[in-house]
Amino acid sequence: MKRLFTLLALFAAVSVSVLAQDDDAKYAADLLKKGTVAPAFKIPDTKGVPHSLADFKGSYVVLDFWATWCPDCRKDVPKMKELYAAYASSNIAFVGISLDTDADALNRFVADNGMEWLQLSELKKWKQGAETADAYQVKWIPSLYVIAPDGRVVLSTVMIDKVEQLLRQISAVSGIRDR
Repeated sequence: MKRLFTLLALFAAVSVSVLAQDDDAKYAADLLKKGTVAPAFKIPDTKGVPHSLADFKGSYVVLDFWATWCPDCRKDVPKMKELYAAYASSNIAFVGISLDTDADALNRFVADNGMEWLQLSELKKWKQGAETADAYQVKWIPSLYVIAPDGRVVLSTVMIDKVEQLLRQISAVSGIRDR
């Protein structure tokens, strides 16, 4: 009986691992590849102030393409808050790029959920004019990128756990500690 439970536990662990890998295989296949120069953008924040990728030159940038109406995106908010609290520094910036069209709903959601990192939005419908999402080849949300200080893609994924793993590595090498 003990052997059966061990086998079931092993099968469950392998199944979860395979399913997790399948998410990127299925949903992140078209995202920009590692080493690609990240496309420039200029997008206003929730107060209307424009920001560009160049504003973060010399830092790692976590880009999170998301929307308030997206269940998977909403599910990732607590984890992104943890990552922001642990890793945001002068060397690692966090930028949300919302695919919402209603500024008031976006601002309310951000405030209600304590999302303290920079939030940008073109306020255009996804797949219907959201130029930055198109440039980053976003076909599924959430889609996450980590951009290196040299402006190249280090990671493109739909899995926030992969972002966490990379941030751990970056912070270990850079000497940044979890706060």
